[in-house]
Amino acid sequence: MFTADGRPSDDDPREHGPTLGDEHTTLVEALRSARLTLEMKCAGLDAEAMARRSVEPSTMSLLGLVRHLAEIERATFRETMAGQDAPRLFRSETDPDGDFDGDFDGAVADPRVVAEAWEAWRAEVDFATRFVAEAPSLDITGDDPLNRHGTGGGQMSLREALVGMIWEYGRHMGHVDLLRERIDGRIGQ
Repeated sequence: MFTADGRPSDDDPREHGPTLGDEHTTLVEALRSARLTLEMKCAGLDAEAMARRSVEPSTMSLLGLVRHLAEIERATFRETMAGQDAPRLFRSETDPDGDFDGDFDGAVADPRVVAEAWEAWRAEVDFATRFVAEAPSLDITGDDPLNRHGTGGGQMSLREALVGMIWEYGRHMGHVDLLRERIDGRIGQ
């Protein structure tokens, strides 16, 4: 992915996934690639860089986005699809019942906070990956009673969950590109 001095290598792990796959394979590969992009864009950064905010008044940072995407993975796959009671990972002291405020408010330049964020994100990605691999079909459904995923407060299929996650990562990868470029000028990949 990267050379010893932090430059992108010629080997991009997103380019070696399956091609000409069926619907399941295509969706899983698209999500895998989006997740890898997040990791690649954050590679080699210290806690200060990970927590650096974009522009006032925004609280957005790479660290905040890692935390946010961990929460979205959790809400989508553990809560909605698997039906687990999975409390929020990151809550804000100013809004303890809020959906995702703690993702960004608590994203501070502390190596432990960064490590915890990556650990949480990887745990949620691992859960989601196993859940999708073990699902009998893309037609299984989960309940979204709070309408967090735009279902109107009803059922959603695994297919819809995967498309929603791909959309969520895609939405934030532009933010990630701009944040990384602001930190050290790195663009591409």
